[in-house]
Amino acid sequence: MEENSYGKTTIAPEVLISITQLATLGVEGVSRLIPAPREVNTLFKKGVNEGIDIVVENNVVFADIYVVLKHDVVVRDVAKNIQNQVSRSISEMVGLEIGQINVHVEDIE
Repeated sequence: MEENSYGKTTIAPEVLISITQLATLGVEGVSRLIPAPREVNTLFKKGVNEGIDIVVENNVVFADIYVVLKHDVVVRDVAKNIQNQVSRSISEMVGLEIGQINVHVEDIE
């Protein structure tokens, strides 16, 4: 949330989830997102079914992204590219600071 002399701007969590999805799926080597593992405290959390878990604390974004990669890629490179792309997209589009972008490679196909 940002305030200035004109009023305040509020960004819905769904916007951050959409930005993260688009940025992740745009990275070469990503096959798809996969639903995040479920815990009791995340049953009703938005984005978890889409493979993304985002928390914003004090205007700092923390994200966990669950992906399936293509079989002919260097996993470390793709994960790093996801982190860079998501971090850049959120910073440029929303202006929030990035805390952590954790990439969980759940499978390769």
